[in-house]
Amino acid sequence: MPETEENNIDPIVSQPHGREQQMKMEILNMIHSGESPYDIVYMMAKRLEAASGEPGYADYVRDQLRAVYGCALQEEKLLTDELDDVTARLHRIERAYESDEFTEEEHTRIGFAIDRHKKNIERLKALIQKAKADHATLKFKKN
Repeated sequence: MPETEENNIDPIVSQPHGREQQMKMEILNMIHSGESPYDIVYMMAKRLEAASGEPGYADYVRDQLRAVYGCALQEEKLLTDELDDVTARLHRIERAYESDEFTEEEHTRIGFAIDRHKKNIERLKALIQKAKADHATLKFKKN
């Protein structure tokens, strides 16, 4: 192969390794800032989603974290994140319910959604209280 300026470039150096270095620094900064490991995983999932062009991957990871570590393993932060999302969604649904744009049948269905969201909010609040109590019990037992 003839020597050209293009052939003299080290392929490892010419790769966009700066992105990976940036991600590594972001992870360390999040750890040093005391960020939740779940937030770190979610941030990485968002980056992987963008890099892979696979829409919805980060949301899927977030939902799996919340199901396994939140609901199943009672991690307070993930339950609280879920509560915040459900509450925000409820407010949007309630605004839609107040709109004159919908038929009576649609208003009925929206009303069912409002009721379900309110029940879910109460369920999440109870899970959060249980998680707090369990955490306090574990902390007390360690001392």
